[in-house]
Amino acid sequence: GLLNVTADGVVELLTDEADGQKFKLTDAVDVAHNGIIYFTDASYKYSLSKSNWDILEGKPNGRLLSYDPATKTTKVLVHNLYFANGVVVSPDQNYVIFCETPMRRCGKYHIQGKEKGKVDKFIDYLPGLPDNIRYDGEGQYWIALATGHTLELDIAFRYPFIRKILLIMEKYIGNPHMEKNGGVLAIDLAGNPIAHYYDPGLALVSSGIKIGNHLYCGSAVLPYIVRLNLKQYPARATT
Repeated sequence: GLLNVTADGVVELLTDEADGQKFKLTDAVDVAHNGIIYFTDASYKYSLSKSNWDILEGKPNGRLLSYDPATKTTKVLVHNLYFANGVVVSPDQNYVIFCETPMRRCGKYHIQGKEKGKVDKFIDYLPGLPDNIRYDGEGQYWIALATGHTLELDIAFRYPFIRKILLIMEKYIGNPHMEKNGGVLAIDLAGNPIAHYYDPGLALVSSGIKIGNHLYCGSAVLPYIVRLNLKQYPARATT
């Protein structure tokens, strides 16, 4: 569910369902200036331990939601998302960006203005599978890429019977570990790519956070933290 944790460690459950359907894999969260909380339920069918099953099943079991602490109201904003993952409120507070991991894309949900409630494409054909997305306060979003895009993954997502075979392997043998070239993609406020940082040996990157002159990357699954000096390797627009 969506939790509020105080500085003293007190945990409060804010919400664990919407439209009569329990959350199964509550994922990313961001808070707008007006206090509204935007978050994703990556899958209403599979829990975290079986998250790969959701991706391999290839069905839109995810949702983008909002929670209003003042009214304690939970709303489903967007249905039928493919493993809804990272979420971030834009700096002008006009829209929310959300990631769909297996589709290699990020959508834009308008929360203000005449287009309120409309969903647009923000960026697609990413060079990997997106996890979380963060805004750095300096005009750039940083999208964590759990793995780079590979031929094996492309074939799996194109053909259901291949995904079925991989799902059987996942259930009875374990993760086939096709992840590689994990990293972070920097983009501007319009969704234009600026820089792509990755490493062939890096996998399952779940977040990229810029602090000062350094980019910090971590994983929700593997025990590592990576630090990159952005003065030495600055993010520049490519021609």
